Amino acid sequence: MARHLPKMLYADHKGNIFDHPDLCMAGMSGNVPVLPNDVELIPLPEDSRLFTMPSMPPVAWDYRKKKFITVDTLREGKRSQRIQAVSAFMAPGYMRTLLPACDYSAKSGLLPLWSYTAVGWDEERDCFVVAATKVDGNSNWNPVNYDDRTLDPLVREMLKQMPDNRLLEQLSRCAVDYHCFAAKNLFYRRWEAPLPTSPVCNSACLGCISLQASECCPSNHDRIGFVPTPEELCELAVPHLENAEQAIVSYGQGCEGDPILQADAIAEATREMKRRCARGTVNFNSNGSIPERVKLLCDAGMDSFRFSMNSVREDAYNRYYRPKGYGFADVLRSVNISKEAGRFTSINYLVSPGVTDSPDEVDALLKFVADTGVDMIQMRNLSIDPDYYNREIGGAGKGIGMYRLLELLKKEFPRLQFGYYNRTRENFFPEGYEKGWPVK
Repeated sequence: MARHLPKMLYADHKGNIFDHPDLCMAGMSGNVPVLPNDVELIPLPEDSRLFTMPSMPPVAWDYRKKKFITVDTLREGKRSQRIQAVSAFMAPGYMRTLLPACDYSAKSGLLPLWSYTAVGWDEERDCFVVAATKVDGNSNWNPVNYDDRTLDPLVREMLKQMPDNRLLEQLSRCAVDYHCFAAKNLFYRRWEAPLPTSPVCNSACLGCISLQASECCPSNHDRIGFVPTPEELCELAVPHLENAEQAIVSYGQGCEGDPILQADAIAEATREMKRRCARGTVNFNSNGSIPERVKLLCDAGMDSFRFSMNSVREDAYNRYYRPKGYGFADVLRSVNISKEAGRFTSINYLVSPGVTDSPDEVDALLKFVADTGVDMIQMRNLSIDPDYYNREIGGAGKGIGMYRLLELLKKEFPRLQFGYYNRTRENFFPEGYEKGWPVK
């Protein structure tokens, strides 16, 4: 019995999307076209979006010829029209397993900073399907929970209550102008709220969403332009920790550089938060570039750390982060300091099919988890032009498969947790989980 395959999607010059009557959906692992496995084809998650890949013709599987083909044009009656590929941008909580299959060499410039996912049309299920898997069941971040019609009066009221707090003014812009869900949580008084602190960074990430060179793709929003005082931080954080449902406050946000460069002010603020409130979780997101400051923050009472990495291989890490004044060994030391201090330690693992599941990366990741004993890997889709990333990282052939990578990790480290979001202290270790497992 022939395997059922979803149809290839394409778009015309106006952006209208169609499914091809004969050709089948393909995806890309790195820069190699592949057929998706049945296990990784799921219905397009609710609140996801489809968009076109400008000027880039799709690559499809021709089941009659049994080969991949690039489809530049399609005939409509007596006329031929050029077509372009289609991609999905998924709702949070889902890890992509394949990139969109298209001719990336045809694009005229760098793509915007989104995460691009292979998508097709399944006739049998009568729905769009994507190459992806769900890695976090937390529904808090679903767009349906963020209704701007209820947000505006809350923003106005809080600004009236704290007219001199510069950080609140910054986060009101993040919530209203940039539609940052975390910033909105501050005003809704629930879940995880942000505490950006640093206008500077000691990395120059290829996919930085708050600062880009003028010749590159534009950043999504402006970076904070000042360092909040400990008083400003506490004025926002303490009421949130005291009253919010599933309360988390997090340093290290998309609208800043890296908070590790402001560790003294953060340590002072965190000590005061802990003195005034025993409730809630204080989290630190960082590149982990200065181990001594991670120790300082542990001593100040930080509950959890999430260290951002695109790779656990030094060369691939350096090519993406382009560190200034620190080395990959410093990041590893920071991870170990957090674990040794008994803090819940996560990796914000920026994944891209073909790089993340390359054989060398898989071997290095297995060793990294064994050596550090990290508690959780957050499988976060890297938002960047896939072709640009593959070229800058040094080429990306076909990986072993993102789904298989997850299976290997789960088999080797049954107590390793996976997710997409930060967790409260109450949910660091699920019921029945043996807290703290020996570092090999």
